[in-house]
Order: sequence, then C-alpha cells, then structure tokens
Amino acid sequence: MADPREVVLRRIRAALADSPPVPPVVRDYEVARDVGDVLDLFAERVADYRAVVRRVRVEALPVEIEASLRARGARRLVAPVDLPGWWRGGEVVWSLDGPAHPLSVRALDRADGVLTGCAVAIAETGTIVLDAGPAQGRRALTLLPDYHLCVVRADQIVGTVPEAIARLDPVRPLTFVSGPSATSDIELDRVEGVHGPRNLEVLIAH
Repeated sequence: MADPREVVLRRIRAALADSPPVPPVVRDYEVARDVGDVLDLFAERVADYRAVVRRVRVEALPVEIEASLRARGARRLVAPVDLPGWWRGGEVVWSLDGPAHPLSVRALDRADGVLTGCAVAIAETGTIVLDAGPAQGRRALTLLPDYHLCVVRADQIVGTVPEAIARLDPVRPLTFVSGPSATSDIELDRVEGVHGPRNLEVLIAH
C-alpha cells in the first residue's frame, strides 16, 4: 500500500510542475530605528502589560532577587540547572531542572515560581524572548509556575522586533512573552493565567 503522505506530496509536486518560478522576496523593510533610551522604553512597555518591572544594578542581583521573592512570599522556586549560582540565595528551596533530571509537571505546578534569564528583549513591544538557551531552561519551566521572575541584562535589550529576530536562531524553540499570560477570547472578559504565569516580574540588570 502506498504511503498516503507520499501520494499527497507527489500530487502537489505534479500540480506545481508547470508553475512559474517564485520571484525572490524583497525584504527591504525597516530593520532598525531610533526609539530613544531602550531601557526606559522597555520598562515602560513592560509595565503597560501589568507586569512588575524594576531596574537594578548587576552586582545587587542576589539581593534584589531575594527581595522580589520575599515580597511575593515565594519560598519554593524552580530554575534551569545552568542558572548562575550567584543569583540563588536567601531562604528559598531551589529545585533545578535540566536534561538529566527534568522536574515533573506536578513539581513545576506546585512551585511558587520560576527564575530565569532570557535570550533577548524588545523595547518597542515590551517583549521578552526565550529560546531555551543559557539560564532559560525548557519551555514548560516558564509556562506552568504561576509566577515568573525574569532577569534581563541591559545589553540584551534592543529597540525593534527585526533587531531581535537578527539575534535569534530560527531553529530554536522561541517563546515571546509580552506581560503575564492573558486572554479575552470569551466575551471579551480578560482572564489571566490561561496559557502561562499570571504574574510576571522583570529585573533589568544594568
């Protein structure tokens, strides 16, 4: 019996055999523009999404992270196994997630929150992009806990979406985060926490 998938693909190839060649796509759109101070704009746009955002000094990160967790009463945190060790501290029980010992869905769901870094951030849209790279972990890590504390370095913030895309590897699993998870699909009523954490806090480290 013929493979149904191959039959369909063969028919598509046959139907397209006489088609004219596809002209090259002209990508002459604007790739960068002056948006002013990217740190200020990013902080403003993140706050517009009802997320908490604070600018902190890099050397003060452990203290600021602990302050954020204490303010939320978060004491059971999950984090990717390659998160910088000096970020972790305080009276917190840390569970580390990695390829060798992935945390269960139950463990992620029961955690008070997750701490990660990011791949890049976009000032114009107030968006954080995760690509499962260093200090970010797998996608489930930032979707199941109800609180996401994300550290964004100042040098990771760019002005526009095209600038961010230029920094990213398109074959990696990309997640674009613009504020806490929310939807208004049903009768335009805003519901938070449907597709991810209801609470997002961003520390801009400069």
